[in-house]
Amino acid sequence: MTIKYHNDLVQGSDEWFAARVGLLTASEMKLIITPSNLKPASNDKERAHLYELLAQRITGYVEPQYISDDMLRGTTDEIDARALYSKTYAPVTECGFITNDQWGFTLGYSPDGVVGDDGLIECKSRRQRFQVETIIKGGMPDDYLIQAQTGLLVSGRKWLDFVSYSAGLPMVTIRVLPDEAVQRAIVEAAGVFEEMLSVLRLKYEDQGSLLSLIPTERKPINNGEIEV
Repeated sequence: MTIKYHNDLVQGSDEWFAARVGLLTASEMKLIITPSNLKPASNDKERAHLYELLAQRITGYVEPQYISDDMLRGTTDEIDARALYSKTYAPVTECGFITNDQWGFTLGYSPDGVVGDDGLIECKSRRQRFQVETIIKGGMPDDYLIQAQTGLLVSGRKWLDFVSYSAGLPMVTIRVLPDEAVQRAIVEAAGVFEEMLSVLRLKYEDQGSLLSLIPTERKPINNGEIEV
């Protein structure tokens, strides 16, 4: 098993995006597996992600994404949640990225922090209605199950604390342990996805020899982003 910690990477930096190019990562695993039955997904979202990662592998480039108000709020809330967790439970060390290639392909995970030798934290900034629902139900929200289990799988750690944060409401911390059935399903879905990527890469290369393709260049624009 080859687990690598990229401690020096700053999440959101150019170097961080470069390390993630073309990789299946924990936050996107929900696009290729159906959480309700743990089967590999076959739908529009899965196909869109298939071509997105294929394009990244061809170009070595990740296109800029729209940053929503929720994402901006989440950046601040993550810092506050990590600080409150550290104060309440245990010191947290930031880590930019973790990769694991033990299956013949590489999976990646960007934790919100590592705790000692055994733990992880995954912080989520929640709208208040979702936070109230989580407090009432008292369990791990289904939307984040696959991401949490992929994080545990990639890191090989023994537990993950899911930290649900909504400013003005109590913070909720839920301990998540590895689930072998879910993790087997994740590896299976990832394997199927990687096979499809390989097939499509060959088709792309074959078409390149048949069509009249004219190379182009990607040029930087004034704000530092890239014009496609």
